[in-house]
Order: sequence, then structure tokens, then C-alpha cells
Amino acid sequence: MHEFLFAATIYLLAAVIAVPLAARLGLGSVLGYLTAGIVIGPVLGLVGAETRDLQHFAEFGVVMMLFLIGLELEPRALWDMRHKLIGLGGLQIGLSTAAIMVLSMVLGLDWRPALAVGLIFALSSTAIVLQTLSEKGLMQTGGGRSAFSVLLTQDIAVIPMLALLPLLALKPAVSLQQDGSIARGGDHGEAAHNALSLVEGLPGWGVTLVTLAAVAAVILAGIFLTRPLFAFIHHARLREMYTALALLMVLGIALVMASVGLSPALGTFLAGVVLANSEFRHELESDIEPFKGLLLGLFFITVGAGIDFEVFLREPLDLIGLTLTVLLIKGAVLYLLGLLFRLKGRSKWLFTLSLAQAGEFGFVLLSFSRQQHVLPEGLVDRLSLVVALSMLATPLLFILYDVLSRLSGEGEAQEPDLIDEQGPVIIAGIGRFGQIVNRLVQSSGFKTVVLDHDMETIRLMRQFGFKGFFGDPTRPELLHAAGLKDARVLVVALDDQAAATRLVTFARRERSDLHIIARARDRTHVFQLYAAGANDIVRETFDSSLRAGRYVLENIGLTEFEAAEAEKVFYRHDRVAIRELAQVWDPNVPSAQNPAYVKRAQELEKDLETALLAQLEKREAERE
Repeated sequence: MHEFLFAATIYLLAAVIAVPLAARLGLGSVLGYLTAGIVIGPVLGLVGAETRDLQHFAEFGVVMMLFLIGLELEPRALWDMRHKLIGLGGLQIGLSTAAIMVLSMVLGLDWRPALAVGLIFALSSTAIVLQTLSEKGLMQTGGGRSAFSVLLTQDIAVIPMLALLPLLALKPAVSLQQDGSIARGGDHGEAAHNALSLVEGLPGWGVTLVTLAAVAAVILAGIFLTRPLFAFIHHARLREMYTALALLMVLGIALVMASVGLSPALGTFLAGVVLANSEFRHELESDIEPFKGLLLGLFFITVGAGIDFEVFLREPLDLIGLTLTVLLIKGAVLYLLGLLFRLKGRSKWLFTLSLAQAGEFGFVLLSFSRQQHVLPEGLVDRLSLVVALSMLATPLLFILYDVLSRLSGEGEAQEPDLIDEQGPVIIAGIGRFGQIVNRLVQSSGFKTVVLDHDMETIRLMRQFGFKGFFGDPTRPELLHAAGLKDARVLVVALDDQAAATRLVTFARRERSDLHIIARARDRTHVFQLYAAGANDIVRETFDSSLRAGRYVLENIGLTEFEAAEAEKVFYRHDRVAIRELAQVWDPNVPSAQNPAYVKRAQELEKDLETALLAQLEKREAERE
């Protein structure tokens, strides 16, 4: 017990000192955790043998992270990513594996261990990359979404890799057991690996059926069992039971997936996607988030603490050279794929630099390769160090991305966000006008989907807890992704008058029954929007001017009620006048040179005077 408390104290103390320091220096939390691990492990020697066991436990942070990411994705959004999952992710794994395999053969390895090395280093670090993308607010950028697609493909690819590696084994070692029986190398490791397996010993068709049944069970449980379970827990009226249920769901799904040979992270991601539209989504997020953060932090610390400096000091130049070579090869492959899939500007550099490292699954595959005698013991130790060094370099690659982003003038070419939500109200433009409309509608309990072409505005919204999507609201594909087909109201609050008119025209052409509320700059813009098909048109300064005018009336002799009545009369008359004048307005003739417009305006002005005088006379009569 004493040793456990000492180790826990050391890990937590290192984290609370190193991580805030790294964050204040702008280096990110991941580099802080890695540095803390190096200090308490190889440098000071405060932790040691328990590090590897802790790392297996801390890998549940990756599982929880993918569950939370799944909660942010609807199944439709995942289907929209299929081309990147298969094309971009598949090409990255295939080309990276081939390039590193060729290099390994040049360095003297046989083709079988060379292929194993290529597969191991083709994978990237899901934990570090997704954590850093989330911290920097880059997950919804074009490069962030592409990186996520590749990482998800890699997690799926681990399954066939585990099946392939035993086929690459060199001559298996033979040993004599105590009972006199002969055991071949890898038997014990494989037995341990399949200790809780539901598919061990089954024929191929049986394995397929059990695997599909497990996936179907996760999906059906998410759809049909979640609501009754939460209802049951709700009656207990104990807050901690919600947390217990959330952890039970994640751990149970991970156990089922591992038992059929699938990745636990992949299984929990699938469950998260199924629950993305659930009313319990936010409850699950709030319960899992603290555990995810602590376990991921612990995982990064164990990576730093697990670096074997004795091996490193024996051949530092060779290991650093191998690490840089892996980074350069994967970076070159990623850069070419970025060009092939038309990533531009910052997105291309983010995609290239974020995935160039090796990943945590590399440790798993290296350990499995050692058990199956695919790779010799000494080589596994060196390659494990290369994996750790490349992961340690990842925060530095993100810093390089920040530098390149500042130096590059291509930031404006950033791709629009992937819109994964729909709602009854779409708000196009979230400036001073649109943000007030959005806050009022949301505070009244209605869901909105916000689109804006200013990335800084969107990021500022997210800091205050309001979700918005970056992209040009006039682009038809973005409007349809936001739910134009089923929306009830479209609010057009764009600063660009021409863009606002185009948007109203397109929306009215697509949906004759859609209610369109548009902001206008002046009367001329009002007429343009009216002709385009807007239902309600609000001049940006009209209401504030009316309120100012009412204050004037209150302070020159009218009562508050009389001033309010005058304001109402003026407002109603102006709405009628606008519609009347819109009938005679000609976009090709200035209003002052349009006789019909001038004549009708004069008539309406007299009507206003008559209405206001009648209102005042009525008030005078009531006083008498």
C-alpha cells in the first residue's frame, strides 16, 4: 500500500508541476506530461518497473477519448467520411508501410521482419494527435478532419495487422517444459492474448458470425437499452450512479470488443456514434471527460518514463537518425497524399506534421511481434525507443505547424467545417446582429445551426460555449448539410448585402415554404430582399432608432404610454409602406428619379401624419 501511495503521489506531483508550466509556455499539455515522465523515470529514477503495467491501464484513456469523439459524430457524418476513411487512410497505411519496409530491407532485414516494421511504424499516435487537435481547436478544420479519418482507419487496421504478424514469424523457438513436453515459442503469449477470447478455436465462419454479433449487440444495446438503464438509475437519485453507469458502458463495450479480437477503442467509438443523437449524450460526456483526461495524462507520463536511456546512450546518433528518418518518410507520404486529396494551406501542413510520428499501438504490435518471434529481442528494444522518441517529437511538430501557419499567407484558404448537426433554425452570419438572435432562440429552448465565414468569430463562439460551423453560408452544399431541407426558419444576418440577397434567392428557390428572416442595411436592400423572397426583413438600425425616438418623445412632454403608442403606429405604418413601395421600386432606376416611387412615398407620408394626428387627438379626448 505504501509503495502504491508513493508512486501515485509522484505521478500526480509531476503532472501538476510540469503540465501548467508547459501550458504557460505555449507548448501544450502533451509535452508537459511527456517531460514529467522523463524527469521522474529515466532522469531521477523515482518510478520504474510498474510503468509498463500502468501504461496498459492508462490506454483506457484512448478508449474513452474515442467514445467521446463518437458522441460528437452522427452516423450520417461518419458515412460522409467513407471516402477519406478508405481512400486517404488506406493509402497512408499502404504507402507508409511500403516505404519503411523498403528502407528496412536496405538496412539488412529480411522481407518478413521488414514488413512487420513497416506495419508498426505506419500507425500514428491517436492519443497525442487527437488530444492536441482538441486543445488547439483544430479538430473541425480540413486538416484536422483528414487526420482524424486516417487515425480511425489505423485503429481499424490494427485488427488485420495482429492477424498477419504471426504469418511473418521466423523459425519458431522450441523449449522443453518441466513436464517433458515440447513448447513452441509464442504459445504462452498467444494463450495469454486469447485468455478471454470468444472466438478461439472457432472456424473462420464462426469467428465472422461472433464478431458481427458482437458489433450488432453494441449497436442494439445503444439504441434500445440506454434509455431504460438511465431511467432505472434516475430513480436512485444518486449523482455518482450516473458516473458508474457511464464507466460500465465504456468498460463493458471494451471487454466485448477485446473478447472477439476487435479493438476496444473502435468498439467504444462505434457506441459513441450510436448514442450521438441520444438525449443522454451530454450526461455521458460530462461523466467520462474527467476520467479520460486523467488516464490520457497518465498514459503520456508512462511513455516518457518508459524511455530506456541506457539503450539510448549506447547508440544515441543511430536512434535519433532512425527517428528522424521515420518522421521524414511518413511526412513525405502524408504531404503527397495532402496534395492528392487537395488539402491546401494550413490544412495540408497540419495533416502532414500531426501524423508523422509512430503511435501507442506500435508498443502493442512490437510486444506481440516479440512473442511471435517476428522480430528479435534486441531489435524490439531499439524500435520501442524509436516509437517513444517520435511520440516525444510530436508536440514539437505542432509547434512547427504554428510557425509555418504564421509565416504562410495561405490561412484564408482554410476548408469549411464538416457540419454534423441539423436544427429547425439556421442562422447565416453570427456578428453583432446574428449572435443576439442566436442567444435568444437558444435560451428559449430551440436548437440552432450557426454558419459563418469568419473563423476567428467561430472560435470565439466556441470559447463561450456556443457551437458554430466555419464556412461560406451561401454555398449550397453547406446549407443542405445544415438541414435546409427540413429547417423551419432561416435567419440571414450577413454583412455582405449581395451575399445576403443571393442566399435568400437560393433558399426561396429550394424551399417555397421556408420562413426567411433577413437583415437589411437600408431601404434599397429591403426592396432587394423582398424581391428575393424574404418573409420578414429587419433594417439593422431601425428598431434601435425607434427606441431612441420613443425616448425623445418621453422627454419632451408625452407620457411613456403615449410615446409607446406613437412608436407602434410608426412601426406598423413603416411595414405597410415598405411593402407598398416595394411594388413600384425599380432596381435599374434611382428611387429619387422614379416618379411612381416618389408619388407613392409622398402619399404614404401623408397617411402617417394622419395616423399620428388621429392617435394624438384620441389621447387628448381621453384626457378631457
